[in-house]
Formats: sequence, structure tokens, C-alpha cells
Amino acid sequence: MSLTRRDFTRSSALTGAGIALAGSVGALATAPNALAATDESTDAGTGGAEATAAHGHGGVGYGPLLPDPKGLLALPAGFAYRVITYSGKTKLESGEFTPSNHDGTSTFDGPRGTTLLVNNHELAGPRAQWPHPVPLTEGLVYDPAAAGGCTVVEVRPGGQVAEWVGIAGTATNCAGGNTPWGTWLTCEETEDKTGTNGFTKDHGYVFEVDPEDRRANRNPKPIKALGRYAHEAVVVDPKRGHLYLTEDAATPNGLLYRWTPPKGFEHGRGRLRTLADDAGTLQAFKCFDSGGRFVDDLSRATKTGTVYGVDWIDVPDRDARTTSVRKQFAAGEITRARKLEGMWWGDGGAYIVSSYARTESPVQHDGAVWFYDPKRRTLTLKVLIGVNPDPSVDGAFDGPDNITVSPYGGLVIAEDGEGIQHLFGATDSGRTYPIARNELNIGSEEKPEYSEFTGVTFSPDGRTLFANIQTPGIMLAITGPWKRQQR
Repeated sequence: MSLTRRDFTRSSALTGAGIALAGSVGALATAPNALAATDESTDAGTGGAEATAAHGHGGVGYGPLLPDPKGLLALPAGFAYRVITYSGKTKLESGEFTPSNHDGTSTFDGPRGTTLLVNNHELAGPRAQWPHPVPLTEGLVYDPAAAGGCTVVEVRPGGQVAEWVGIAGTATNCAGGNTPWGTWLTCEETEDKTGTNGFTKDHGYVFEVDPEDRRANRNPKPIKALGRYAHEAVVVDPKRGHLYLTEDAATPNGLLYRWTPPKGFEHGRGRLRTLADDAGTLQAFKCFDSGGRFVDDLSRATKTGTVYGVDWIDVPDRDARTTSVRKQFAAGEITRARKLEGMWWGDGGAYIVSSYARTESPVQHDGAVWFYDPKRRTLTLKVLIGVNPDPSVDGAFDGPDNITVSPYGGLVIAEDGEGIQHLFGATDSGRTYPIARNELNIGSEEKPEYSEFTGVTFSPDGRTLFANIQTPGIMLAITGPWKRQQR
């Protein structure tokens, strides 16, 4: 049953323009540009009372980032990192080099105390243009002309690392999401069809990868029921069975989707690949404000705490045979947003990132994080980052992308903005703090360039934060004196 405008308007009036509809999630930010400045913790032994007074916050984060003598990763005092995989340097079990362009990643408990990670490799276009594509391992290839895919990384208790192919022959594997049943859904961020870039099959699908059972990954099959478009990320509602998916696209801006399983369907390992291509219902979101007015684009929201009601509109042709899915809707039928990227399930709902908005959007910003509450069918703006006037100066954050809910409270966010790139944290009340800074200059001394962070995710025991530097493709394990962050 859809949430009607009348229902939402009535409930909003009873809860003060809808602000209280956020429930127990809490306000993750309290003002526009809330993430444009950092807080320094006095607990780390740096900054002191003067820094605390200057920022107006105390006890948040781990202190300032210290330059890395090796020129790779700046971290707070007491923290350390380890390189797990490095494209062109580390090798797979087969003897081939680790593929490049690391992206979405998740961790899983493995056998005998190991930690397993599934790592996307965002490789687009012709396979021949990439020095280190995902190897075409026999039985694991969808399209031999495509360069992307996933590798599975095993980190053993003694520190030894092994890596093998989980799926190959897919394209532009950007983000994705883990499942409650212990697998990884990898998403192709492309709409390329057969014949484009020499591809032998259509692309733009979601595939399931099992980190533990290598046999389950043989003969890859796209989950066509989830649609064909520029997929970014996906999360699973463990209670209701819905899947939510983001689309990173423009002209026009992309959509947020919900897939409802068919009646009687039960989730589980490998079950999604058994679905018919038209199984279940794929829908796009449509938002309206507390006055019942249609919202055409999420960038219209300029204050954190903004709450929209959400309806879901059926997708006419989910496989986009003639027209891209996002172009199948007329103006006024659905809501759009630029750079819908990372998602993570937590607090009973989905945290959703809109990385930035520019001239293709009604209002410009440098990043937003929303929270969708499936019980109330509301979307609440938690973080809003104002346009960063000078991304080359350290201290401001912009372009949030991959995201994870931290076991220590709040969120950890991978930055994919302009200039300097960070991993940073955001507490429930909007206090922010740096966790890491990429110091690997892949540009020149005159024009430095730093690749984005991707694949931010904690180990199952919460002791290690894994993250990637996308170019050239480096997986890092960060350890240190993690602590519960104050609100």
C-alpha cells in the first residue's frame, strides 16, 4: 500500500513538520556544510583545550592526521596501516597480478578464523585498455570481452593473504552490497549493450558472488529482475525482503529503486540467480514534502532534518531494451538525484549517499546523506555538505561516496571529491573527524592528483577498518585505538 500525500501531511502535522519522523536514528548533522570542517579529539594528546574550544566540540575523533614517511596514508597518532593487495605488485593464487581499480568491498567471517573480503574492480570499456584486468578464470566468466569483476581476498589470523577471482568478464563493477545470508552483490555501473566496446553480452546488471563457496560462482548469471541500468549500490532489508538500489547517472539524474520479491520467495545463498527475469516488482521512488507537494529532485532540500514521504512507482521496462530505465518516466512521475552512490543498511533502514550536485541539479551541493525508513516510508536528510570553495586545501570534506555504519557509532565515509581525499567519520549529531588522508600523488609535483577512497568496511570483529585507494588499486587494513564516538 502506498503512503498517500494525505497520510504523510497528516502525520507531519502531528510531529512538527515531519522532523520527529526520523525516529531513533538521530540527526546525523545539524547544519548545512556540517561536514566541511573537522574536529580534533583531545583524547589523542593533541590539540588541547584551545582546539576543543575553537571547534566547539570535545572528545570526537582521534586527533590530527600525521604525514606518512612512506607517502601513502596519513593517520592519527597510534594508528597503523598494512597493504593487503596492490595492483601490479601482489599476485593471485593463479600467479597473475591483482587487478586494478579497487572499488566496493565487504567483509565476511571466513573458516578457521579468517576474514574474507570481496573486492570490486571498476574497469570499464574494452578489456585491452587495462594492464591488469580481472583474469578470465575458467568457469567464472560472464563476458570474455569485459575487464571487470571481483576478487576474493582471504586474510588469515597469522597475517598471510590469499586472493582469487570471484567473477570475471563483467564491466565497471562499482559498488554493491552485502547480504544477510553472507554473499556479495556486485553492481555494474554501465548500460553498455552487446557490440559496445566489443562486448559479447549486455551489461548493467547485478551479480551475486559467494566468498566462501567457489563452486557457487561458476557460470555467472545476471539477476535481471533487479533491472539493467547504471547500478551503484544495493542493500537488503532483512525484515521485509526488499532490495534498494542506487543509480549513478545524469541527463537526466538517476533514481533510487526498490525491488519487491514475488510472493512466497525466500532469500538465501544463490536464490536470486534462480529468479525469472521479470520476477518481483521493480519501482522508482517519488517524494513529496509535508505539504503534499511533489519533489522533483533531492537537491531541493537545503536543511538537514528535512523529511520527505516516499511512494514507489512501477518501472515500465526494467531491462531497458529501447530506453534507459530512468528515461522511461515523464516529468512529475518520479524524483531524481545526482550521483546516487554508496548505501549501507543500519538502524533499521538504508543510509543513501548523493555524492554531489552541480548544474544538472536544481540546487548545488558537495554531498548529502539521506536515511530511508521503510517502516514510516520516509526519507530524512542527515548530512548536507556545502560547496567546497577550495578542495586543494586540507581540512574540508566533499564528495562522499562509499559509506559504512561504524561499530563505534555514526558513519565512516570514503571521499570521492576534488583535490585532497579522506576517510572521515560523522557522529550521530553531525560532529566530524578525519580518519585517513591519501598521500599517494598520482599526478605531478606541479599538479598533484589523489585518487578517491573506496570500499570502506569494518572487519566482522570491528577491530580493522578496510579501505581502498582506487587508483592504482590498493587495499589497506587500518588498525588503532578505536573508541566509541560521542554523539
